[in-house]
Amino acid sequence: MASHRKPRTRILTSPGSRRTAAGLTTAALASVTLLSQTAEAAPSRPQQSIEEVKQKVDDLYRQAEVATQKYNAAKEQADEQRGTVDRLLDDTARRTQKMNDARRQLGTYAAAQYRSGGISPTVQLLLARNPQQFADRSHLMGQLTGAQKKAVSDYQEQQAKAVRQRAEASRSLERLTETQASLKESKKDVQAKLAEARQLLSRLTAQEKARLAELERKKEAEAKRKAEELARKQAEKERKEREDRKQHGTPDPGTGTPDGGSGGSGGSGGGTSDDGSYATKAAKALAFARAQMGKPYVWGATGPNSYDCSGLTQAAWKAAGVSLPRTTWDQVKTGDRVATKDLKPGDLVFFYNDISHVGMYIGDGKMIHAPKPGASVRVESIYYMPIYGSVRPA
Repeated sequence: MASHRKPRTRILTSPGSRRTAAGLTTAALASVTLLSQTAEAAPSRPQQSIEEVKQKVDDLYRQAEVATQKYNAAKEQADEQRGTVDRLLDDTARRTQKMNDARRQLGTYAAAQYRSGGISPTVQLLLARNPQQFADRSHLMGQLTGAQKKAVSDYQEQQAKAVRQRAEASRSLERLTETQASLKESKKDVQAKLAEARQLLSRLTAQEKARLAELERKKEAEAKRKAEELARKQAEKERKEREDRKQHGTPDPGTGTPDGGSGGSGGSGGGTSDDGSYATKAAKALAFARAQMGKPYVWGATGPNSYDCSGLTQAAWKAAGVSLPRTTWDQVKTGDRVATKDLKPGDLVFFYNDISHVGMYIGDGKMIHAPKPGASVRVESIYYMPIYGSVRPA
C-alpha cells in the first residue's frame, strides 16, 4: 500500500557534508547577527539633511527669542515689584516711627500721672492688651483730657496703618519671589535653546557648513529681491503723490510747500498732518539705531554695549523722546497699525506669529535690527523673516 507521508529530507552523513553544513550555518548566523545589529543601530542616529538642521537651528533661535521676551517681561515686572516693596518697607519704617512717637507721648502722660499718685486711665490703657477695647469704654475715655484723647487716637491710628502696611509689604514680597522664580526659569529656557543650537552647528562638517552658508545666501538673495520690489512700489507711489500735490497745489506733508519732495522711499501712509513731526522723531530714533551697528546681540540686553531686538527698538525711540514698553508683545500694541506697503522709516516691523522679533524700518524694504545670538546689529531685508505686522509708535 502506497504511503502518503512526505518523504524525509536526506541527512548528510559524510564528514565533508557535515563540515559544509556547519559552515553554511555559521555564515547564516553571522549574517543574521549583522543584519540585526545594523537594524538596531540605524534608528539611534538618523541622518539629517542640512536643510533639516538649518530649520531646527532656526526654530531653536526663535524659541530662544520667545523665552527672551518672557524673561524681559518677568524682569520688568520684578523691577517694578522690587521698587514697590522698597517703598512699602520705607513707609512701614516711617509709620512704625510715628507709632513709637505716639506711644512715647502716651508714656509721658502715664509717667506724670503715676508720679502724682494712683493708676490713671492712661496707665491702664498702656497696660491693656487691647487698647481698642479700653478706648471703647466711654466712661473711662471721659476721664481723659483732650490732649490725652488725641494721643490715644494717634497711637491707635498709627498702629492700624502700620499693621496694614506690613501686610501689604509681605504680599508684595511674595509676588516678587514668584516673579523672580519665573525670571530664573525663563533664563534657563533661553540658555538651553541656545546651547542646543550651538551643539547642532558644532557637529557639522566643513562641507555641511559650506552648504549651510549657501542656503543662507539664497535666503538673503530672495529677501533682497522682495525688498527691492517693495522699494520700487513705494517709490512709484510717492512719485504719483508728489505729482498730484503739484497739480493741485497741495502742500507737501512736513514741508508746508507744494511739491516739497520728502526724499527717500518708505511710503507716505496717507500723508497725515503730523507727518513732519513723526519724520523728525523717526530720524532721531534711526540715527541712534545706526550708531549701534556692529554691537552684539545679547539676549535680555538694553544697551549701551549690546542689545536684544526689543531692547534696541526701545532704546532708539527713547532717544527720540518716545517711551516704548520692554517686550515685543507690548511694543506691538503701541501706536497705529501700518500696512507693509505703507511703511515709513522709523516704523516697527514684527515677525512670526508669536511676535518674537522686531526691527526698525529704514526704507527701501530694509530694517535695522539685532538679529540673534552670534550676530551684531545690522541692516537686513524685512522679508528675511515672515512678517506679522507693523506699527507706527509716535
